[in-house]
Amino acid sequence: MSDVTTTQPIHLPPIRYPLVDANMRELAATGFMSNRGRQNVCSFLAIDMNTDWRYGADLFETELLDYDIYSNWGNWCAGAGMTGGRLNRFNTVKQSKDYDQHGDYLRRWIPELEKVPAPLIFEPWKMTADQQKQYEVNVGSDYPRPIIQPTGGFVGNRNNNQQGKNGKKSNGPNNNGGKGKQNGKGGLRNGSKHNKHQRQEMKSLKQGTFKFDT
Repeated sequence: MSDVTTTQPIHLPPIRYPLVDANMRELAATGFMSNRGRQNVCSFLAIDMNTDWRYGADLFETELLDYDIYSNWGNWCAGAGMTGGRLNRFNTVKQSKDYDQHGDYLRRWIPELEKVPAPLIFEPWKMTADQQKQYEVNVGSDYPRPIIQPTGGFVGNRNNNQQGKNGKKSNGPNNNGGKGKQNGKGGLRNGSKHNKHQRQEMKSLKQGTFKFDT
């Protein structure tokens, strides 16, 4: 094991997704997090975990050395989809594969996985019992299993507006006669309305259920 700290901010338990955990550990140890890391953490907390984004903004305010009130709270608000328009949901596993292809960043901050090679390090829960023994890590004790069910990422209305080979829009099950609208109650319409998650978050804001400690 390396001597890298595995400490996370006391406000949060391990998230159990390597990219998010690595960024949170870096934040706890250094007071810094990359811009891409901040986007992934925001997306995971506010969208995947369906948690009030203000908890994340408040945590960053406490931990970041380069904290700026306007960029921090503005970016968290936008990242949670509260400003309308496009909702960017990051697939943290794919982000790791794209920007940390060999898993070096993850090993730097998650020494529990230091012997796990790519691509298994991006999704350690996929390791077999034999692989866990080979790489000297027990998923579930040395490194916890995912806090939520792994997904393939957000589809949203991206597929609803795809055009066929003849230039006509697809009439898939989520498409309203080729007009590019999604009919589900929680879906996006024309890419501009709020989805179910956003509407619920707005409802919670109007209710004023969140209280800051004084």
